Amino acid sequence: MDNLFYMDVKKTQYQKDNGEKLNKYASVYHSELIGDIIPFWEDNSLDLEYGGYFSCLDREGKVFDTDKFMWMQGREVYFFAMAYNNIERKRKWLEIALHGAEFLKKYGRDDAGNWYFALARDGSPLVQPYNIFSDCFACMGFGELYKATGNEEHRAIALDTYNNIIKRKENPKGIYSKIYPGTRPLKNFSLPMILCNLSLILEDIIGKETVDSLLKVLIKEIRGDFYQKDKGLIFENVKANGDLSDSFEGRVINPGHGIEAMWFLMDAGVRLKDKDLINFAVDTTLRTLEYGWDKKYGGIFYFLDYKNRPTQQLEWDQKLWWVHIETLIALSKGYSLTGNTTCKEWFEIMHNYTWEHFKDKKYPEWYGYLNRQGEVLLDLKGGKWKGCFHVPRGLYQCWKTLEDIE
Repeated sequence: MDNLFYMDVKKTQYQKDNGEKLNKYASVYHSELIGDIIPFWEDNSLDLEYGGYFSCLDREGKVFDTDKFMWMQGREVYFFAMAYNNIERKRKWLEIALHGAEFLKKYGRDDAGNWYFALARDGSPLVQPYNIFSDCFACMGFGELYKATGNEEHRAIALDTYNNIIKRKENPKGIYSKIYPGTRPLKNFSLPMILCNLSLILEDIIGKETVDSLLKVLIKEIRGDFYQKDKGLIFENVKANGDLSDSFEGRVINPGHGIEAMWFLMDAGVRLKDKDLINFAVDTTLRTLEYGWDKKYGGIFYFLDYKNRPTQQLEWDQKLWWVHIETLIALSKGYSLTGNTTCKEWFEIMHNYTWEHFKDKKYPEWYGYLNRQGEVLLDLKGGKWKGCFHVPRGLYQCWKTLEDIE
């Protein structure tokens, strides 16, 4: 891999660095968050009849499907509670978070305490609790909400859910797994990745010692198993001992996941006062970005096969909103923490590509799905997988990080 590839990329139409400091962008991200994105979800997502949130919203914000997905419900509780805690203590934001939490509390779990994947509009179970990330985002939502309310019920729900996640960690899908046991046992990167972020959010609930201990275990697993030193990349699936599997699952690289995880590690590095971890995360961000960047059309590929074989993901060459937003967060944090000028140069490239292609110039909120050429594939603003999370969280993270850069 050519680690100086960025030197070629910066000559494209997306590189417009005029030598100014990155903090010039802070007001842009703040204005978009406060003036556009938050009002979109405030105005369009609340189900005032049955509770919870609508996430399936078209370009103009109209509801096109009323099913409720636990990922989106928990994430929206989290975001509005986080906004209340960290941006402004607006009563409306807290009420929106409580609105979703009440729906989740009433309908979200089965008798064993596992969070369903999807509910019908009225809260009736629709899809079984096969996906542990429903639990992760419910836990995240109630954990952040507890900081706002001090309500012991919110704390108990977050703690019970966290303990259930840890209990299920080695077999996340349980009885719902389609994998035949023992033939090709692989472990997936997604759970240790999200636990790095989730543990920091839950410190008020699980305690500092537990957070520090868990972070050290997760960091060791990420750096020792999923990160392949000879390739400089994070792999989505590896064998239990960290070896690679020459299979569809074993060869897949998800650049967005790898980069998102690196800003989680940067935050962990700040907490643990670990400069080596921060530098590792910054270096891995840049290598992953260089590897995943589409040299012909710009933007970051969704999936890649490290042996350049055909992927089983037919959407491999799409450009997705969250991948690019998470990359902007990682680059801004990387530059803020280390002063690495390559992060600054790449931030300029990513900012211009992302704002040119994903921002809807006519209606609020951002597009989520582009084809390889950067053209809009779906003009929805929310759906089964896109909700009130990556765009507003990313704008918030970039705003706060950029305004602190001197």
